[in-house]
Amino acid sequence: MKLRPARPVSRPSTGVPASPGLRAWAWLGAGLLAALPALAQERNSVPADAPPAAESPASSAADAAPPAEPVNNSLLDAPMFYQLLIGEMEAQAGRGGNAFEVILDAARRSKDSALFQRAIEIAVQGRSGDRALVAVEAWRATLPGSAEAVRTQVQLLVALERLDDLAEPLKLLVEQVPAEERSAVIAGVPRFLGGAHDKAAVLGLSETALAPFVNAEGTRTASRTALGRLALAADQSEKALGLMRRANEDDPSAPGPILLALDLMASQPPAEAVVRAYLARPDALAALRLAYVQALDQRQRIGEAVDQLKLALAQQPETSQAWLTLGAYLVELGEPKEAIKALLRFVDSTDVKRDAAERAANGGQQAATTTPAAGDDDEDHEDRAQRRIDYAYLLLAQANEQLRQYPEALGWLDKVDPDRSDLALVSRRASLMVHQGQLEAARKLVREAPVRGTLEPRTRVLAESQLLQEGNRWQASYDLLLGAVRAAPEDSVLIYELAMTAEHLKRYDDMEALLRRVITIKPDDAHAYNALGYSLAERNVRLDEAQTLVDKAATLAPDDPFITDSLGWVAFRRGDTASALRLLRQAYNARPHVEVAAHLGEVLWAAGQRDEATRVWREGRSRNGTDNEVLRDTLQRLKASL
Repeated sequence: MKLRPARPVSRPSTGVPASPGLRAWAWLGAGLLAALPALAQERNSVPADAPPAAESPASSAADAAPPAEPVNNSLLDAPMFYQLLIGEMEAQAGRGGNAFEVILDAARRSKDSALFQRAIEIAVQGRSGDRALVAVEAWRATLPGSAEAVRTQVQLLVALERLDDLAEPLKLLVEQVPAEERSAVIAGVPRFLGGAHDKAAVLGLSETALAPFVNAEGTRTASRTALGRLALAADQSEKALGLMRRANEDDPSAPGPILLALDLMASQPPAEAVVRAYLARPDALAALRLAYVQALDQRQRIGEAVDQLKLALAQQPETSQAWLTLGAYLVELGEPKEAIKALLRFVDSTDVKRDAAERAANGGQQAATTTPAAGDDDEDHEDRAQRRIDYAYLLLAQANEQLRQYPEALGWLDKVDPDRSDLALVSRRASLMVHQGQLEAARKLVREAPVRGTLEPRTRVLAESQLLQEGNRWQASYDLLLGAVRAAPEDSVLIYELAMTAEHLKRYDDMEALLRRVITIKPDDAHAYNALGYSLAERNVRLDEAQTLVDKAATLAPDDPFITDSLGWVAFRRGDTASALRLLRQAYNARPHVEVAAHLGEVLWAAGQRDEATRVWREGRSRNGTDNEVLRDTLQRLKASL
């Protein structure tokens, strides 16, 4: 097992004078070997003509001066010097056992933490966990008050999976810090112990170690939150939920339990009620609301994410990245006017304008005043910032396209440097050309335009197929995809797209055979199960099979709102109106798409709730659904008027 020495951290005084010489040895080790002879000569040499101390001209001045501070001399005397030299030479020669014993003995005699660390480092390099533990135990025995020794012992025990011995030092680690700092240390325990594999054992020993703090007023919230995180890591989500609730009851304003509740939402849906109750507080942190937005996004609940994102931006309107995210959501939901407002806020934000101006002033180089993210070099940071701006331009073009404002859409695309053009931008430009009657030129563009990055062979085919569908050339799209599938008969993505095109052409037998082929190639493809089950329900045939298929899809992708829509539609076809309404409302709240609106409205209409049905249809149509085929056919079939 690979071990690593503890990172140096600030440590309290041990009562032993600081020893610069020993510390240098511990951290620079053999790197100083070449300089040692010169250092030794300099340390021991005294000029022959130096006057005796009693005859020094400075004596009288020294007598008159105030007493000097006592000098803490280095512990690096001649015997210690040679002992360290021997230890490092043994280490360089590959005799780690000898080196360890020599350095550990020096550490015990000098009581220097840095030398204990060096001994541990030698043991780790020699892959001897037992020796490393011997050294850290000696360190604790020699310097009983050293928090750094305890921290290092915990790290070693976790790395070595010696969990049975971990409770005592872990408890001591918390006890050693001042009372006002204990909650912060406890909050870090789950991360500190995250490397251990036996999560259940970690939870048990942590319960023992934190027992003195779990009911104490100053530490109970942090303790229950930390134990809840460890319980979640050990797949004990019900226990984690209980701990989270108690921590939240202890301090309803504390962010720690809310962050835990966000992580619990996937396995314990009741945790979301705690999150929403917190966010209803007037002092709710905008950062936690944004974390909730991220959790909603992961569950594809875009409609609800938009509502929360707007509230977060009302609290912190200067968060430019949030405006970009909001704009992207609104484009996806077909609300182009609101999307344009959000995206312009991003483009016009101070930091975006500053970055653009400074890049221009520096000839395209990263501005010196811009601080890259930790771990990033300037070039990567600049590239990411520019890609965000290009993405905003692409979204602005798409929103204007939804409004049929084609010249404005093209103007936004023109803002992207051709050298940074990718296939998404080329496809957007080609789509505008289709709307202006230039289908063949658009096809040529997506086939031949140079783009940044490496593309899979099917990518341009799929883009061209989409253009043909936008131009109402479905048979041509089918033929193009069929040729691609013949060239790549195991490509499940191409086969799926061919199946969807076949369905539009009412070639249902072909569609079914193709989707079953996808399922054979990729048995965990939720979309293939969903598409086949939905098609059967839409045609009102083989409803038992349709139910089985969409249930399988929901098992594979439980948060997909379009699969939830299919579940609701199958329920409606089978006569279960109550279940249909529940499922379709859930799908519509998560993703208020025009086709989901068409389904929900039809079930409401059938249930006699015609005013609400009309409202839902109107909302759906307002989201760029005027020409949506499903909504149009629904209204015609039901003879409903909006």
